[in-house]
Amino acid sequence: MKKSLVVAASLLALATAAPAAAHERHDCVDDGCTVQTLVATQGEAGGATVEAPRYGSWGLDIAGMDRSVKPGDDFNAFANGTWAKTNTIPADRSSFGAFAVLRDLSEARLRSLVDGYRVDAGGDQGKAATLYQGFMDEAAAERLDAVPLLNRIAPIYQVRSKDDMARLMGRAVGGFGSSFFGPGVSDDAKQPDIYSLYLRQSGLGLGDRDLYLDAKFQPQRDRYRAYVQQMLEMAGWPTPAASARDILALETKIAEAHWTRAESRNRDKTYNLMSRADLEAQAPGFPWATFLDAAGVGTAERAIVAQNTAFPKLAKIFADADLQTLKAWQIFHTADDVAPLLSKRFVDANFDFRAKFLNGQPQQRDRWKRAIGLTENALGEAIGRDYVARYFPPESKAKMDALVVNLRTALRGRIEQLAWMGPATKQEALKKLEGFNVKIGYPDKWRDYSALAVVPGDLVGNVERAARFEWDYRRNRIAQPVDKGEWGMTPQTVNAYYNSVKNEIVFPAAILQPPFFDPDADPAINYGGIGGVIGHEIIHGFDDQGRKSDWAGVLRDWWTAEDAAKFEVQAAKLGAQYEAYTFPNLPGVHINGRASMGENIGDLGGVTLGLEAYRASLGGQPAPVLDGFTGDQRVFLGWAQVWRTLTRDEALRQQLVGDPHSPGQIRAVGPLRNVDAWYEAFGVKPGDKLYIAPEDRVRIW
Repeated sequence: MKKSLVVAASLLALATAAPAAAHERHDCVDDGCTVQTLVATQGEAGGATVEAPRYGSWGLDIAGMDRSVKPGDDFNAFANGTWAKTNTIPADRSSFGAFAVLRDLSEARLRSLVDGYRVDAGGDQGKAATLYQGFMDEAAAERLDAVPLLNRIAPIYQVRSKDDMARLMGRAVGGFGSSFFGPGVSDDAKQPDIYSLYLRQSGLGLGDRDLYLDAKFQPQRDRYRAYVQQMLEMAGWPTPAASARDILALETKIAEAHWTRAESRNRDKTYNLMSRADLEAQAPGFPWATFLDAAGVGTAERAIVAQNTAFPKLAKIFADADLQTLKAWQIFHTADDVAPLLSKRFVDANFDFRAKFLNGQPQQRDRWKRAIGLTENALGEAIGRDYVARYFPPESKAKMDALVVNLRTALRGRIEQLAWMGPATKQEALKKLEGFNVKIGYPDKWRDYSALAVVPGDLVGNVERAARFEWDYRRNRIAQPVDKGEWGMTPQTVNAYYNSVKNEIVFPAAILQPPFFDPDADPAINYGGIGGVIGHEIIHGFDDQGRKSDWAGVLRDWWTAEDAAKFEVQAAKLGAQYEAYTFPNLPGVHINGRASMGENIGDLGGVTLGLEAYRASLGGQPAPVLDGFTGDQRVFLGWAQVWRTLTRDEALRQQLVGDPHSPGQIRAVGPLRNVDAWYEAFGVKPGDKLYIAPEDRVRIW
């Protein structure tokens, strides 16, 4: 997949995040992260609020509900309908919801920190100030215009052979540009105590293979070809129109060779250990030694190849490709990466295609927001250390610890009582649950950025050096012991994840705020919100792919064949449910049930565990009734409130094609339809639009 520098999700984040092992590292609760108007004083970040949002008097935005809607017909509208009618998506976003509000809050807080840093302070703060102020210097970008790009594409013009091109592809791993193959370094899925080199299919600038191969995406292909031509023209390439057609044809061949998203999720099929000799024998036609040496991983004795059957096809495409087309292709991808850092004409061209056309975002984000995104991508934990000191209260961590204990207890009880699972598999499942590690708030040890060089007045160079710094950090760990304390997200990230190889769940500080978690809110709301998210991440260890690792994180089959077959039947039923959802403004576009399976299983298990943990927390006492809502009702409303989302049609289309997460309006409802207690809580009956007969409800964890 194409690595793209979009500043807020920059080259750093995408080029060096171990692409070959994404499912080992980050099974997140939200990927793009898309509630409620902030009720807070204005803070010190340029007028933006730095206070957490509040929801009603006890954690639920009752005013945001639409109680004229029957819960069994449209529970999302019942829980969030008035909010949806009275809110609009900001012009600088393609979607809006709980995640977006907290991300805005996090950005404002980071700005309040970085605005206080001084370039002459030295250390991490001086580097952060230099990066931030360098991006904010728009006048300097205008003066330089295309010069930083021209300096970086000059070597491409000097390419005289396929060997030269493979060398540039290798160098692009820690810089600008692209490659047919994406190296990454991550915990070894079968030897979790060491880091290994992973190799994964790559080379597409438009995204998922379906965008190249499905007839309904012809408008996207046409607009992409025009964008490629535009970038080539701005980069000074002599035949932009003809080369744009050739590049699209080349990438279409690459797409035909690529595995589907669903196939690429299969952890059994994507672990293929190979030596360099194996690579050269099985995928001839590509200069592997040149490529790996240029990427700085030439001394690695082996690599774990993900889409192994695609590699011979990709190598042949490379061998057969016209060298001039490959040069144009590399110049385009370099220009595409660098464009957000250049003058306005480059920034606008990149935005118009990547954000406005593909995702329907009308307006560019404020420059300071893009500057914050770039700075934290380069120095995330350094800024995160200051963020935690100022904004993360210790009591939040203590209350989260208690919630996690209750969620684990709930899952233990459910595993013990599962009617469909036999004793042998149960024993292994319980052992895995006991082995879960939990990380909350922030890491115990912070990253050392002393080797990162940041030079005033050299924005593009600084981003390039930051990418190289990150890649060097990763590649130098090959065959070294795994750092079990390392985090895959910064504390200011509004998200959470499960890591299957470490068998751990991780909750950064920034997500531990309303509507997910409020220490002053009704416990039922917290159990429906952050409790559901905790449950979601725990269940990732037992979803269709996470279940393939054992208590120690080793990729192995610990299931009996009979129990695995029963699991697959239920998972298939769930996939069929999600594929049946329709989107009125996007005819013919559906959720990919197989590609989104893990996230959908996580949601079903998460809300189920949240409810059970809440009930257990009552200690046998009846749940109080608040404003007419029972305890069970409040758990389900707390869950739905988290997923209130508005999404532009273009962004929704992109999400359905390339994101493993189902849309928010489906997440608010989809799992509840399989929970008996939801039917009882809201009196959902046969004939209601969301009703599923008891025998057809999915029951996994």
